[in-house]
Amino acid sequence: MLIIGINAYHGDASAAAVVDGRLIAAAEEERFNRIKHAAGFPADALRYVLREVGATARDIAFIAVARDPWARAWHKALRAFRMPKLAASRLGVQSRFATIGAQAARVLGIPDAHIEVRRVEHHRAHLASAFLVSPFDEAALFSIDGLGDFASAMWGAGRGNQITPMGAVTFPHSLGIAYTAVTQYLGFPKYGDEYKVMGLASYGEPELLDEFRRIIVAPNGGAMGFALDERYFAHSQNGADMTWDSGEPRIDRLFSGYLVERLGPPREPGADVDDRHRAIASSLQRRLEEVVLDRLGMLRKSTGLRNLCLAGGVAFNCVVNGKIREATGFDQVYIQPAAGDAGLAIGAAMHQWHACGQRDRAFVMEHANWGPEADANEIDQLVGARGAEIEGQGCEIVRFGSERELLERTARAIADGQVVGWFQGRMEWGPRALGNRSILADPRRTEMRDILNVKIKRREQFRPFAPSILEESAGEYFTQSYPSPFMLMAYDVRPEKRAVIPATTHVDGTGRLQTVNARQNRLYYELIREFGRQTGVPVVLNTSFNENEPVCCKPEEALECFLRTKMDVLVLGNVFIARRRDG
Repeated sequence: MLIIGINAYHGDASAAAVVDGRLIAAAEEERFNRIKHAAGFPADALRYVLREVGATARDIAFIAVARDPWARAWHKALRAFRMPKLAASRLGVQSRFATIGAQAARVLGIPDAHIEVRRVEHHRAHLASAFLVSPFDEAALFSIDGLGDFASAMWGAGRGNQITPMGAVTFPHSLGIAYTAVTQYLGFPKYGDEYKVMGLASYGEPELLDEFRRIIVAPNGGAMGFALDERYFAHSQNGADMTWDSGEPRIDRLFSGYLVERLGPPREPGADVDDRHRAIASSLQRRLEEVVLDRLGMLRKSTGLRNLCLAGGVAFNCVVNGKIREATGFDQVYIQPAAGDAGLAIGAAMHQWHACGQRDRAFVMEHANWGPEADANEIDQLVGARGAEIEGQGCEIVRFGSERELLERTARAIADGQVVGWFQGRMEWGPRALGNRSILADPRRTEMRDILNVKIKRREQFRPFAPSILEESAGEYFTQSYPSPFMLMAYDVRPEKRAVIPATTHVDGTGRLQTVNARQNRLYYELIREFGRQTGVPVVLNTSFNENEPVCCKPEEALECFLRTKMDVLVLGNVFIARRRDG
């Protein structure tokens, strides 16, 4: 049975194909239309996952969508009566969801076909996206984000193929909205900018923590829920304009005048960041950690379960994630790589597969490589067609017949301080580059952070770069060794190793690490191991292969990024392209 999961008319539109309970393909629309966090209908992602399966539209059993208009209907009706603007906006969204099947048929070239659509409540889909692809037979479950189907959090338990919700937090109370509101206040207005505040927080002290405890109310050891002091926010009074139709998603201002009275004037985008801004970021982050970790501790005690599955946009906060095991009593934690709303496509599809009958789970998501792949012929044709242009920019082109030679040459280039674009295999699912669409550099060089920002990334100086490390070496460099294959945990770097890998050690002494083993990504594992053989350090700096755009999907996008930046080396499959170095 082929089930297509879709996240549509929301940020990070996506599609996933599940065949007989196994994920075959998944991708975000942004990778195809090149618009970051693209909203609207995931037309290109849908076409891709069907191609990967080798199916046509008529093979689809049904489409699963993570949107249930009847969820919390009374709550929605009450708010609609108070807030007509919000009601009108939601009616517009619902009208688009009512035609999802017809839209899919039209996109797939059979407009006369009827494709059945089944709906899953937003947070149930989040919980399914983590638990039903996890290695756990039973686990406590927690979904936490901005808002979906009028809720911002849900918790429960998973056993076998069954998910039992135990509670939820409803509109207008939302940790995700609170974090986004303060992100906007700090001068980062774009959808998805919250990670910038997480990075900035390490540069400040939580001097305003008491104020944030008034903003976000959640007594330690009390009930599982939490609440916002609505005076600080605009969304609960007037509703917030949110644009999900197509293109880049946009969210209207979420913070209120009262928050400005309490915290001072908001920072203008592009203005200097000062100590007050750092203190606000630090205080927000600390309060988020307090609330989430306390709730997770209560969830562990109430369920008696030792495993945790986490989902929702807040699950991208790797600083919180890295503290879960030590702070809450959970032994094991699973977060799939697209924990945010893109992951709803997988969650909805998996939820519906298991809803069709009492089926044993037969799939575990161990890696993130679910996107398109370029074969050797495609790469050879590209390089052949543009060879003169490449060489005209002072580059040499080498085709390696031996994998060992390719790895040795690439590791040597990284060790020599060169910046390497690494394009291999299937594109990653989720926002992190995990060794198939990555820019790699030497973590031993303190100056490498500035070099990357000047040469390629052109981003804020306070944002850290991540280390990819051999899984078996994690405990040697970090105070925790629990695997982090999807770069969703931040651990303390051991004090004696901070000078060894300074380029990937954040100002607070942590690293947002990716652990790599041969089972999950053999070629990337072998590259890191070769770098370790040459240098004694089994770690490389890994950042996403892009320049203020979505991560590259096709080899031509990787080549364009290489040519317009000051990257030193591009590796496309077995093709090694290097700028000639002076002297």
